[in-house]
Amino acid sequence: MDRETIAAAYRAACHEELRALKPGNVHDFAAGHRMAVSDFETSAVLSAGPLTEPGARVGARVLAAVEATRAAVGQNTNLGILLLCAPLAAAAEAGGDLRGTLTRVLAGLDRADAVDAFAAIRLAAPGGLGTAERHDVVREPQATLLAAMAEAADRDRIACAYVTGFEDLFSTGLPALERARARGLDPAWRPTAVHLAFLAGFPDSHVARRHGPARAEALRLEAARIAGEIDLAARPVEPLLAFDTRLKAEGINPGTSADFTVATLFCARLLAHAA
Repeated sequence: MDRETIAAAYRAACHEELRALKPGNVHDFAAGHRMAVSDFETSAVLSAGPLTEPGARVGARVLAAVEATRAAVGQNTNLGILLLCAPLAAAAEAGGDLRGTLTRVLAGLDRADAVDAFAAIRLAAPGGLGTAERHDVVREPQATLLAAMAEAADRDRIACAYVTGFEDLFSTGLPALERARARGLDPAWRPTAVHLAFLAGFPDSHVARRHGPARAEALRLEAARIAGEIDLAARPVEPLLAFDTRLKAEGINPGTSADFTVATLFCARLLAHAA
């Protein structure tokens, strides 16, 4: 797949996610967490080039995209998005069956990828990162990026994606998007369906880092309850905005669920182009 097709798919996925009402995150219906929609719009445009640099390794793509983002908006708006989308972009560039190629891309991650990814994480400085006994990002990595992700997989959903071949995208995100399409949901509400599927399906890693596993699990249960009570076909702005307001008042940002939503939308677009 050519570079501009991949970059356009990435930008479109980022913009589409921002249009959707995703409780706790930044979106067109409400800003939050000292960030505005425009910060994410700018980040999407400026990170697309580095993310799709032909022939670049995954770690290099992530680092260059984080550097471009940080220079423009001065804060972390897209680290998780980039960590998920860089392997997808590399796989799309290589061609062939996207899922099969993605598996090979992940298996080929080496120490150079770890060096660049760790530098990107340090630069982005995501909240609640904490420390680790092994493969701590504050130190120069001695292992491959895949090994480092495997070490963190039990506490970080994005790291888990690296060692499961992005199973969450294929078993949760893409099926939720397909169900939303099959139901005839308005395109603006399909990302909401995907976001709620992730939010209700797994404790959000970002919430767990910032507020603890118990709060992340409570959020998952609340999201599952709300998802079962609303009908997205009816465009339920009021109840979802009320949920959104409660979360933001508590300082809770389910950012990992939003990152997976973007990655799902990006993956879906790549699959459509490859078909």
